[in-house]
Amino acid sequence: QVQLVESGGGLVQPGGSLRLSCAASGSFSSINTMGWYRQAPGKQRELVATIISGGRTNYADSVKGRFTISRANAKNTVYLQMNSLKPEDTAVYYCNADLYSGYRRENSWGKGTLVTVSS
Repeated sequence: QVQLVESGGGLVQPGGSLRLSCAASGSFSSINTMGWYRQAPGKQRELVATIISGGRTNYADSVKGRFTISRANAKNTVYLQMNSLKPEDTAVYYCNADLYSGYRRENSWGKGTLVTVSS
């Protein structure tokens, strides 16, 4: 059974920074794409950023230049460094990963961590 556990959310003032982490555990042999999504109150879940195993990244236009996604493959962990935070970044942030066990693929979600940007 695969588990993704996020950490690092909290309350921060506008202009501040936070770093989210997500660690994958369980039975799998490799991880391809890892990513972060978010869901604000009353809105649909949206892509924030993704990173593939080779390191190529993709960002939503709303976070380009402010957020940085990275991963530590040896630790099965993905990070999201969030700088210059705005109130509109307030949301529950979810980790997502494509994990493989042999040829079997499993897409898994974490339970989410709340980020609140407010003065």
